[in-house]
Amino acid sequence: MVFLLHGEDSFRTRLRLGELSAALLSDQSFAPTDLSTLAEPRLGALLGVTRHDARTDSAGVIMMSGQAQGLFDAVDEPRVVIVDHAEALKDIDLIGSFPREAALVLVSVERLAAGRSRRGQRVKAPNAPAANLLEAVEAAGGSVERIERLAPVEVPAWIAARARIHGVKLDGDAVAMLASAVGSDTERLEQEVQKLGAYANGATVTAEAVRTLVSGAIEADVFALTQAVVRKDARTAVATLERLIADGNAVQQILALLLWQFRVLLFASAMRSNADAERMAKAIRSSPYAIQRATAFARRVTRADVLRAYEAIYATDQVIKTGRAESDLAALELCVLDLCGVANADLRDMLLIEAPRR
Repeated sequence: MVFLLHGEDSFRTRLRLGELSAALLSDQSFAPTDLSTLAEPRLGALLGVTRHDARTDSAGVIMMSGQAQGLFDAVDEPRVVIVDHAEALKDIDLIGSFPREAALVLVSVERLAAGRSRRGQRVKAPNAPAANLLEAVEAAGGSVERIERLAPVEVPAWIAARARIHGVKLDGDAVAMLASAVGSDTERLEQEVQKLGAYANGATVTAEAVRTLVSGAIEADVFALTQAVVRKDARTAVATLERLIADGNAVQQILALLLWQFRVLLFASAMRSNADAERMAKAIRSSPYAIQRATAFARRVTRADVLRAYEAIYATDQVIKTGRAESDLAALELCVLDLCGVANADLRDMLLIEAPRR
């Protein structure tokens, strides 16, 4: 039996690998279940499992693991051979000739190109060799599973499920804050949930705790500020800004993140598919989650709006640096009000005034 697990979510791939390996060793159904309910596997504790890395181990060494019987293995004991970084496997003929008495599980933590049958291309000649890993697995009659990244709408439910596994209580605001701060990075979400649980020590984790302990939580608050600005909701925007300041965030830090959010909105407004989100995220060194999260609000924003926001934020930065404003905070508050469409809050006019002499 041959299996291929591939995708860009390393943690969820690891969960599925543990589930599949245990099922193969116990001769149970190897159909996938809800990954959010699975504990992190300890593959080293499973007898009958051998692991290889295709970047360093040759096809011959991997083949020997499928053929060899362990010293203490029963004659009919199932064997599972796991090959990590399978995309680096040079001799894919190994897949078709692998011993049938052992299960071969190929793991690639990246998205692989589809085989011919899935791309709708012409069927290749019967005896033509496989051109890539996916085709080799399909030709061997193997099973291919793609482990997708979580969509933004799936992240809160995933957090709640992982919290239940670890016995951590999170209130609704904490879940939303954590989802916004971390996004669909399930590896980091797992770490943050456990960290928050250790901090709370049995108590319910609040949004304030997430804001204090989780790196990136300020970005979630600035995103809330951006949402209020896009809606022209001055009251909510000012209240959010005041909370950010009260939490000890610097004016220039908030201003920089506000500019960043408008840049994300600009890219999100041009998004047409998940593939677009990944490409744009790489272009601006963001995450697909951040791009997708901003999509709903990006529909309300035109390029002219983003250009106007850039001008307002630039003017605020210059007014602060040249000392034209009464205070840094006053300049930032005026900037937020200007972005909300409040009259007479435009700081661009102050750039026409000579800076005070020091």
